[in-house]
Amino acid sequence: MKPLHLLALFLAAAASLQAVTPDGKKKLVLIAGKPSHPAGMHEFRAGTILLEKCLKSVPNLVVDRHEMGWVSDEKTFADADAVVIYADGGGKHPAVVDGHLETLRGLVAKGVGFGCMHYGVEVVAGQAGKEFQEWLGGHYENAYSCNPIWDANYTQLPQHPITNGVQPFTTKDEWYIHMRFRPAFGHGDKPATDGAAKFVPILVAPPSDATRDGPYVAPKGPYPHIQAEKGTPETMMWTVERTDGGRGFGFTGGHFHANWGNDNVRKAVLNALLWVTKVDVPEKGVESKVTEEELAQNLDPKPAPKPKSAALETPRVFERVAAR
Repeated sequence: MKPLHLLALFLAAAASLQAVTPDGKKKLVLIAGKPSHPAGMHEFRAGTILLEKCLKSVPNLVVDRHEMGWVSDEKTFADADAVVIYADGGGKHPAVVDGHLETLRGLVAKGVGFGCMHYGVEVVAGQAGKEFQEWLGGHYENAYSCNPIWDANYTQLPQHPITNGVQPFTTKDEWYIHMRFRPAFGHGDKPATDGAAKFVPILVAPPSDATRDGPYVAPKGPYPHIQAEKGTPETMMWTVERTDGGRGFGFTGGHFHANWGNDNVRKAVLNALLWVTKVDVPEKGVESKVTEEELAQNLDPKPAPKPKSAALETPRVFERVAAR
């Protein structure tokens, strides 16, 4: 083969791994799921609107945000550097319905980043378990993983671009635990490798014994294998650098909309959105502000949460917002 032909092939391969928009910026496709759950929970539309707003000042980045579980036109994927889904998961996960898994498989093969948040980290193992282990590093598996609402205390953060500027924090959320990580990543609470793939846990904390004893949100449990691991740290946010050159991350928080008002939660996720898109994360992380007034905007029309229910308990900050 002629040298010029070899060069053309090399450049085409490089372009497939590093897509850019016509103006030379990296592109994040951010997908919000359909409305679900009572007010103040699973506010995918409002949450992604806030995240998009907080990323507007980031140079060299285009955020292409979509609603109702998928993009309006799949042509937008042509120059995407990352796809992140914040939506309900399970058997009707946006990634697995209507042939979307094949679309994502093609994007990942080109090195496009992939991330999922909250319920979006859950898939049915037989539908997309292997794919999510490959693309994200792991996933929530019903009856193997569980979903208690608890105060996770993140006292130590690893050195990683996603933790730039993030301080140790404690937040109540429906922090999923006991993910089904790749076998090579073990329990997922320590850095690990699988061939050339690199796994790094980001948010790690040990649930209390009472948390492991349940009740979980659904099914309420408790599960003996969860109780048997009392004292064991759990990973609620993680990253993977894949062998195809792409990146992936999972974040199990994001149940309560009010937590986007927590500077450290928000910064960790904003940093992750940059990292998975291969945009340099600022040394102090993505600086942003979100007011209670902004938290109360763009919420889906839903019933108010039931009072005094452990499964529906919301942080106080949202109670103040909702009262307006």
